[in-house]
Amino acid sequence: MRTRYADLFEALSDPDPERADRAFDAILFDRAEALPELTECYKSAKRNARLRYLVIQLMGFADSTDAIPTIVDATNDPHPIVRAEACRALEDLIASDHLAVLEERLNDLDGRVRLAAKEAIENIKEAH
Repeated sequence: MRTRYADLFEALSDPDPERADRAFDAILFDRAEALPELTECYKSAKRNARLRYLVIQLMGFADSTDAIPTIVDATNDPHPIVRAEACRALEDLIASDHLAVLEERLNDLDGRVRLAAKEAIENIKEAH
């Protein structure tokens, strides 16, 4: 992982909200270029649900289908905030080929995930 992104990912978890926001904005600015690092960060942040959530959010904003495999994996994340964000990220990418993945989340144990999946399905279908 390039040092620049490693430092920014560390800053995303900073208790200082201004530093965390600056890091998010810096990654957001060049999110398409950061996609390999975002994928690596998601896979390595096993104990940090907030970081995985932010990474999936950034991947949804990447406007790249290359982000979809990791986002699909995140629909099965152990933490519901990450699963819900993965549903929203698939919606952001208008991932109509992955409606079945979203439909599986309609049976999630967490209501936030079910709602995110329902809204994503509706909005993707509406966009087509």
